[in-house]
Amino acid sequence: MTLEIAPGVLLNRSRLSPAAQIDLARGIAGVIARAPLYVSTMPRTGAPMSVRMTNCGPLGWMSDKDKGYRYEARHPETGEPWPEIPAALLALWEEHAGYPKPPEACLVNVYGESARMGLHQDRDEADFSAPILSVSLGADCLFRLGDEKRGGKTQSFVLASGDVLLLSGPARLRFHGVDKILPTLANPLPLELRGGGARINLTLRRVT
Repeated sequence: MTLEIAPGVLLNRSRLSPAAQIDLARGIAGVIARAPLYVSTMPRTGAPMSVRMTNCGPLGWMSDKDKGYRYEARHPETGEPWPEIPAALLALWEEHAGYPKPPEACLVNVYGESARMGLHQDRDEADFSAPILSVSLGADCLFRLGDEKRGGKTQSFVLASGDVLLLSGPARLRFHGVDKILPTLANPLPLELRGGGARINLTLRRVT
């Protein structure tokens, strides 16, 4: 079931079946095995982010005190190229994005039970005509959506495992974040597929 939360904000509830979620999580476990999770830090302050992350695709997003937010072609610790984006994610992009070119980056964010993501814009890309596609696996989270200006009105809703969220067109530069991970009695991901966390978020982006 697809819901229009706001113009350009489409939420496809339970797009992935339980079996498809497990299959995708296995693929992401393979990504993490080749490109280990790391902790990015904030520009200027060097404060660590509360999520651990890695990437797959030709480019990967990262941040540190000295160089700030950016995309790089290699893992910051291993120096190796990022693994390929799993085919299941490329199929979701083709299904939802409405964009003629494939994604160049897939951010893999692993949330522990106390992790969060402050309100932010995705604006490190060259062309904002390409959408942002987000896939949720594991525990539920409380997602917050703002407008295009910091400090504007916000609304919150729950993202659950198997949900696919699209930010496109007028919503491409809306602020968004994760307020908290919600307690889930029946996390659909087995422990060995959670990346050591409770929730995995996969964010597909076109960079160039």
